[in-house]
Order: sequence, then C-alpha cells, then structure tokens
Amino acid sequence: MTQYKVLIIEDDLNAAQSISNFLSAWGFQCEYLKDFVQVTDQFISFKPEIVLLDITLPHYNGYHWCEEIRKISKVPIIFISSINDNLNMILAMNMGGDDFVVKPFDLNFLLAKINSLLRRTYDFQGAMNVVACGDVVLDLDNAKLQYKGGILELSRNDFIILKELMTHSGKNVSRDELMQALWNDNTFVDDNTLTVNVTRVRNKLRGIGLEDFIVTRKGMGYQVG
Repeated sequence: MTQYKVLIIEDDLNAAQSISNFLSAWGFQCEYLKDFVQVTDQFISFKPEIVLLDITLPHYNGYHWCEEIRKISKVPIIFISSINDNLNMILAMNMGGDDFVVKPFDLNFLLAKINSLLRRTYDFQGAMNVVACGDVVLDLDNAKLQYKGGILELSRNDFIILKELMTHSGKNVSRDELMQALWNDNTFVDDNTLTVNVTRVRNKLRGIGLEDFIVTRKGMGYQVG
C-alpha cells in the first residue's frame, strides 16, 4: 500500500500534532511545520502528495502559500480553517485550493476528505488519451487543455469538471453528477463550492479565448458542445 505524504501547515502546533498522530496511525507519513517563513522550501524538501493548509498563519496567510505552491506544483490542497464565510471559501478555491474543511472538525471526517481527494487525484491520471470538442482538446494524460495553439494547465478540479462535460459533449451534466465526480460523497459539500469551481474554470477558459464554452442549463446543470 502506498504511504502518502501529508504536509500540515497549521500554526496551532497542538492541533497540527493531533492531526499528524491521527493520520500516522492510518498509515500516512506526516510532517507539520514549525517555521512559517520558509514554507516553500519545506514543501520542496518533503515532496508531499497532499497539503493541509490553514488560512491564518504567522508572516503570510494561507492564501499566499497556496499561490506559491501552485507556481511549482499541482499537489492537492485542502484548506482547514475556522473562517467559513463564503468570501473566504471562494478565495481559497480561486487561489488553487481543492477542498475546504471548517474547524472544528471530526478527524474521521478529515480522513474521509483526504482519502477521497487522493483517490480522485492519483487514480484519474493516464486513463485515456484525449477528448475533443471541435477545436478544444483535453489531454487526459497530462491534465492540459489546448485551443487554437493556446495551452491551459489545469488543476485537479478543473480537469475533472472539463473531463465530465467534454466526455458528455452535447448532453446536460447535472450539478449532482459533477459533485459526485469531484468529491465522491457530496453529502458534506456546500452546493456553492461547485459554483465557485465552475466559475474558476470559466475564467481560465476565457483567458485563452473560450468565452462561452461551458453553458449553464438553468435548473439542470451544465453542458459543452
């Protein structure tokens, strides 16, 4: 069994140690930070498969470090924070976060979130080759989208949304179907989180000239093609 590495970026060291001890008992290799100045260096040194990231940190906040990590890695990032208003959740997703868990949380719930995200991230890659909708080509091996010479690097969630929509080109994909694809068990997922993720994909598509590629089917879901 693969021993996945979890980097915990949490300035409450008691909480960080509790998370580390719990996840270690489930077979994860964990490391939590005590120095919040050289976060990127520690990330590069540890090479985690997943990051747990608080928002409120010394020196720079979690949004800053998420943005810095995204410059060098597509590793899954789960924000863990007691700041749970919509604005901060949207900002977390826009900065490149893959999920958001509100404190206080049950450690078993956090474990379920981590397992689901790891399964989705490391199992979906390399299953096929490409999916095309006209001039839009989705590279399923490398999570990239190409359009008229432009190439778009995709996060895990971006990739899954586009993969679900493009493999069902011309057909409606319901919000429930997308949430199931993204988070497996959507029981605890705020419906607004999907909207945030779709908006983020649309903004990225707009940047390479795909203004209205994803169409909202009111009351039904989304569609491309």
